[in-house]
Amino acid sequence: MPSPQPAAPQPSDGPSADGSSRPVRPSRPFRLARPDWLASPKVFRTEVLGGLVVALALIPEAISFSIIAGVDPAVGLFSSFTMAVVIAFAGGRKAMISAATGAVALVIAPLNREHGLGYLIAAVILGGAVQIVLGALGVARLLRFVPRSVMVGFVNSLAILVFMAQVPEVRDVPWPVYPLLLGGLAMLVVFPRLTTAVPAPLVSIAVLTAITVGAGIAVPTVGDKGELPSALPVPGLPDVPFTMDTLVLIAPYAVALALVGLMESLMTAKLVDDITDTPSDKTRESIGQGVANIVTGFFGGMGGCAMIGQTMINVKVSGARTRLSTFLAGAFLLVLCVVFGPLVSDIPMAALVAVMVMVSVATFDWHSVAPRTLRRMPAGETAVMAVTVAVVVATHNLAAGVVVGSVAAMVVFAKRVAHLAEVTGVVDPDGRQVVYAVTGELFFASSNDLAHRFSYQDDPDDVVIDLSGAHIWDASSVAALDAIEHKYAQRGKKVTVVGLNEPSARMHGRLTGRLGAGH
Repeated sequence: MPSPQPAAPQPSDGPSADGSSRPVRPSRPFRLARPDWLASPKVFRTEVLGGLVVALALIPEAISFSIIAGVDPAVGLFSSFTMAVVIAFAGGRKAMISAATGAVALVIAPLNREHGLGYLIAAVILGGAVQIVLGALGVARLLRFVPRSVMVGFVNSLAILVFMAQVPEVRDVPWPVYPLLLGGLAMLVVFPRLTTAVPAPLVSIAVLTAITVGAGIAVPTVGDKGELPSALPVPGLPDVPFTMDTLVLIAPYAVALALVGLMESLMTAKLVDDITDTPSDKTRESIGQGVANIVTGFFGGMGGCAMIGQTMINVKVSGARTRLSTFLAGAFLLVLCVVFGPLVSDIPMAALVAVMVMVSVATFDWHSVAPRTLRRMPAGETAVMAVTVAVVVATHNLAAGVVVGSVAAMVVFAKRVAHLAEVTGVVDPDGRQVVYAVTGELFFASSNDLAHRFSYQDDPDDVVIDLSGAHIWDASSVAALDAIEHKYAQRGKKVTVVGLNEPSARMHGRLTGRLGAGH
């Protein structure tokens, strides 16, 4: 019987803590995670077709926003290309579309009009840097202070704006536009019931384009919006003097661009979160928006942010869920403009208007305005939603509506909570002591009239204020208690505060007697 062979020595990766050698464990080969858009051929097809539909819808929008900003259409189109491609990698919300937007165009239009394109581009780059800083500081966490009523108003006002933007496209136009529009709407409604293999918007655009070109029908087309670019964008620095005067000039526009862009992008990301039942990284999205704007600026673009209308086309109409659709929306946009410009120019605007009308109808929260919902909803909540919608529609600024709506919601909340602080007084049978039980949340709104709830003249000399059912939130409440004690002291009566919970006791102990309440 052969003797056993000694085991082959195992390779060592160095001495261990006790001086002995450790055998090297076989390392597992590094494997990249499989992209979610490769999960199945159906997912891949959905993402590709979704990106193509969005690219087609982006063209007239980008040209229109270029006109608003006062720049050449190529500037807006290249901005949409770079924003979409960069945010596909840098953003924190999958399937969301970022491109040149009307809100950003309105912010930077005065700068371009008064000082030229170079200063506009410089402001876009600086605005992107501001967004990165704000993202790193955690500005995305502020989104939790936006109440649901404001979010509903934001969605509804967006739907109204999308619809209103289509009205000029069907005003003072040749009569064939109207049957084309109705035909496009019919296809968008009927085709998804037959099959969802191909997005209905893509079918509608292709069919209406074939009809108008084949029959030689003269109607407004994409080419009427402006000339499409025929060359690729070239990176470069903005043509401005790099001085402190330039920085001071562009800084207000850059900050405004950063704030408007972040607010619209984060609100859109939250909307997509709700639609898809998936979370997103808002901090990464904030920083990604900044990176995308910086890249866009170096390519001579006008900047941008998340586009809710195109995002709804991608997510809700096409069913896209991954970054591939976002990337391809930008890539297809560039290819369509540079390579297939003449063909794209023949797309009738009626086809794109039909798509956007369906987007507005699908985006609007019809449940929020149903009579049954309005009857059950608190009046304050409905008022906040209405204020948000009114401000957005009046200003065409979604960010302004969110800010005003949030402030209105805070006022409604403060007014509602202010009435939750109750004071109940009970006098001892012997008449020597009165105990006031204070219940509720004590803060600036609820504590303002607290001092008027006590009978200073008629109460006995010993007054006890029991706060075991209350909580002190701010200095205003401590000042109110000090004022009450001072009023009793003026009449020679003693006040004892009892029942404070630990946080309230700390605040009261730190501030009482130091706020000048008795003066």
